Amino acid sequence: MIRFRNDTHALTVCAMFVALLVIFSQIAIPLPMGVPINLALLAVYLCALLLPLPYALMTIGVYLLLGLLGVPVFAGFRGGPAALFGKTGGYLLGYLLCALIVGLLSPKTKGFWQKSLALVAGLFVCYVFGTAWFMRLTNLGLTESLGYCVFPFLPGDVVKILLGAGLAGRLGAALQKV
Repeated sequence: MIRFRNDTHALTVCAMFVALLVIFSQIAIPLPMGVPINLALLAVYLCALLLPLPYALMTIGVYLLLGLLGVPVFAGFRGGPAALFGKTGGYLLGYLLCALIVGLLSPKTKGFWQKSLALVAGLFVCYVFGTAWFMRLTNLGLTESLGYCVFPFLPGDVVKILLGAGLAGRLGAALQKV
């Protein structure tokens, strides 16, 4: 976890993570029902593993606020209330829950596999919240919603979890020097 030297260092690193979230959100593959595969969760994982919990939540909150205000930061250069509160908005809001869970667990993690398990727990919470939201707005059942919103994403999420757990140490050391 990064130890901030001063407020300027904290704001600089948090701004870099907001930018990372925006960039990773645009690296996307669209799928049916409007739920794209993108790298945003990898940025959430890194943010939650590397930043102190209040800063991680603030960073993701700023990203969501930018999107709510209409800045096209979400996948496919979408923004605005319709994007945040639409059928896939539960996954975007789930980023906060994911960061909360990972941020609470990460100080107790010592190594790659423990970090990976913390990320799995965060992903699970994001999936539960986002899928429940999707089901509520689309009136689809659990099986059909999982087919649209979870199952196609599992292979990519495994890769993102492994990358997040593996990159966290190296990025933390580099960001400490920023």
